[in-house]
Amino acid sequence: MNTSTTTIGADASQGRRRPVYELLAMDVKRLGVECVFGLMSDDTVEFAVTLDAIGVSFIGARHENNAITMAEGYAAATHGLAIALVGRGPATANGLHASVYALRTGSKVLIICGEAAVGSDVGNGVGPDYKAFDASGVLAAAGLPVFRPASAEAARVTLRDAVAKVQRGTAAALLLPVDIQQVHISADDEPAPLERAAASLPSPASDQSIAIACGLLKRSRKPLIVAGRGAYRAGAKQVLERLCERSGAVFATTARAKEMFDGHPYNLGIVGSFSTSIARRYIDQADCVIVFGASLNCFTSSFGMSLPQVPLIQVDSVRANIGRYLNADVAIVGDAVQVAEQLCEELGDAPADGTATGFHTEEVRTQIAALDMHNEFDPANTARTLDPRSLGLALDELLPAKRNLVFDAGHFLGVVPYLKVPDPDHFKFTSDFASIGMGFGTALGFARARPDHTTVLVIGDGGFMMTISELETVVREGLHIVIVVMNDCAYGAELHVLRPRQLPTAKSIFPDIDFADVAACFAFETATIRTLDDLAAAAPLLADPQGPVLLDCKINQDVVAPFMGELVDAIHGD
Repeated sequence: MNTSTTTIGADASQGRRRPVYELLAMDVKRLGVECVFGLMSDDTVEFAVTLDAIGVSFIGARHENNAITMAEGYAAATHGLAIALVGRGPATANGLHASVYALRTGSKVLIICGEAAVGSDVGNGVGPDYKAFDASGVLAAAGLPVFRPASAEAARVTLRDAVAKVQRGTAAALLLPVDIQQVHISADDEPAPLERAAASLPSPASDQSIAIACGLLKRSRKPLIVAGRGAYRAGAKQVLERLCERSGAVFATTARAKEMFDGHPYNLGIVGSFSTSIARRYIDQADCVIVFGASLNCFTSSFGMSLPQVPLIQVDSVRANIGRYLNADVAIVGDAVQVAEQLCEELGDAPADGTATGFHTEEVRTQIAALDMHNEFDPANTARTLDPRSLGLALDELLPAKRNLVFDAGHFLGVVPYLKVPDPDHFKFTSDFASIGMGFGTALGFARARPDHTTVLVIGDGGFMMTISELETVVREGLHIVIVVMNDCAYGAELHVLRPRQLPTAKSIFPDIDFADVAACFAFETATIRTLDDLAAAAPLLADPQGPVLLDCKINQDVVAPFMGELVDAIHGD
């Protein structure tokens, strides 16, 4: 190993000169970074161990994809910067899936990768570089901003520039050539400190757009307010409740903003693919829809079917977000809080005499309050498997109330309405790239960031098999997590695409693996759940988990999630 790894402390013989990797590690620490997620590689190993030695914990994963999703989960949980550190060539290629996923989420993730030596085509001294990989080209083609220092002296400034880019709300990649990392440079030549981007002031909407929207709302007898995660992050909850009072509206949220209005008498819950019967009933009656901070993606819009064909007003602080999925009749560009306040002022006070308007009737309040999720379906439990909806409702009662809920992607997402969270900040979808396998690492990042809440990962057997190696990471790093494997012994989404088309399903079905036995070998507390009685017996494991827990829940693969029918129709036009 290069003896430069011993120069972390003072070295009078070299004055104030240090290897680049050491100075970069110190710069990372100065940023206030508490930990870095990664996977050891010969071309970044000195950087990794130096970080750990100076107090920036290096949290090692078992696959590069999982290291990067751990960083994304940490960034999502803290709303701050997170860093993943992986190697070059095959390591960078291994992490490409998660790199694109991190980019799609909008989380502040800096992905630092090793890179081939500057200007050298001979990487191993005996011939062509067997790790050769056009990382800059591939990552840029995938959409990531890419930073690469051209010299040792530029490395620290390049790190600063990459962090500045990430702080503006995007994932980015920093490539560190192996030879540049080893060069000794002056430790006195510190780059200018990272300037914090000035917080953008909330922007009001134009008077014209407010006037048009108010005209529609005043004529509306039954308006619907849809709030997304953007509205929640903007702090719009209270002002939207005032807008509800003044307009006679009912509320619905996107899945990512679930529980934003929990307890409000006019809260319908989730709109779209995860909605309830009472939500669908009243949403269908709406004669005007106003949307705050929501993209109206395929799940929210049920592939264009969840919202009635009535005037649609879409409010977003970013103009490009409006109309991405559904056409908006009225586009309002502005901050959710400011726009809602402008609308409230224009609409005037709610009736002082309490006269019921719009949806605001005793009948509507009573029917919303009477919703019982147990009545939303006919249970399809068998002697050996559980209806996933029944399982979700039972887990909701048994899991700690203080919970982070992280979902991998897959057919089992049909249980989303049956499990609650304290607020939208404690709920995490990982389907931004429409792929399975992103959930495990993301949940570990949440667990590291929020040890005061139990992190619950809900994952299918397909996604779990892709990332099962991280069971060891959980125990090694002392992370508290409850893993709920929704095990239908299949790639459930593919199974339910094949079945309605009467195509062979054998290749989408797999053996019934006992994941509880596997996890027990890694020192997890475990249980195999085939019935509600099995789950009740496992209740002590869930009440106050003191270590990692895994439930292998055998679910009935014949139960079809509502969104699957929507998806099949959208894909095949059936």
